[in-house]
Amino acid sequence: MSMDRHDPAGRVAAHHRTGSGTVRIGYPIGVRSVRVVARQRLTPRMLRLTLGGPALADFHTYQADDHIKIVFPDPDGTRRDPVPDGRGMLDWPRPLPTTRKYTVRRYDPVAHELDLDFVLHPGGVASTWADSAAVGDEVTIAGPPGAKAFPHHYDHYVFAVDATALPAVARWLEESPAEVSAQVLVEVDDLAERDYPLASRDNVTVRWLVRPATGSTLAQQVQSLHLPAGRTFLFAAGEATDIRPLRSWRVDRLDALVTGYWKRGVAGLED
Repeated sequence: MSMDRHDPAGRVAAHHRTGSGTVRIGYPIGVRSVRVVARQRLTPRMLRLTLGGPALADFHTYQADDHIKIVFPDPDGTRRDPVPDGRGMLDWPRPLPTTRKYTVRRYDPVAHELDLDFVLHPGGVASTWADSAAVGDEVTIAGPPGAKAFPHHYDHYVFAVDATALPAVARWLEESPAEVSAQVLVEVDDLAERDYPLASRDNVTVRWLVRPATGSTLAQQVQSLHLPAGRTFLFAAGEATDIRPLRSWRVDRLDALVTGYWKRGVAGLED
């Protein structure tokens, strides 16, 4: 199905100001060759790579959880990157190349740079690449394809995430209105991950939860929250099974966006 990709910046901004619920707003999708320009270890398990280059001059990203795909070469080094189709979309080769999605943590349209934050874990295609990527290395990225835009004028927000969604929460805290009210619950495997930088906001509380060996308690903790009066928006993102109970959570005056970023035992989850 085609999607209108005209004036995405204006359409997302208008939805942030006056919209209701979540809407999909398409961007003109690009494929770009960029280089690693900086590396920074944020926590014991979180690595930030800054990518840059002139190909980022017309990059589109207007929503805090926008993502790109890193397009990896075949095992023999052959590149089979997608190509623009002339209509704002991409033509992908078959079989599809290996890709992994990552949230755009920051985009600087003046410096032509973007930051991607990687949760490092053994055996992951993107994690392994990021851990060894050196300044100057070239990489192909595709997207973002568009926004799942939700408004900035709810009375209250709840964020229920694991480490993989911290970049989206961090960007949202920086871009949302100054008076925003929110509760942020972050479930991690180790409290050392609390070193991940989040902006301090007057009406925002952040709780760090350690995932027990018996399984996630994130959904349960969210469902036990006391929500203030007014309309609440829930953003839940992380391991698909852990956040699944929140898809059916029914509370008066609650809207939600629940997105599985990954799933144990599944490579390259598409939610």
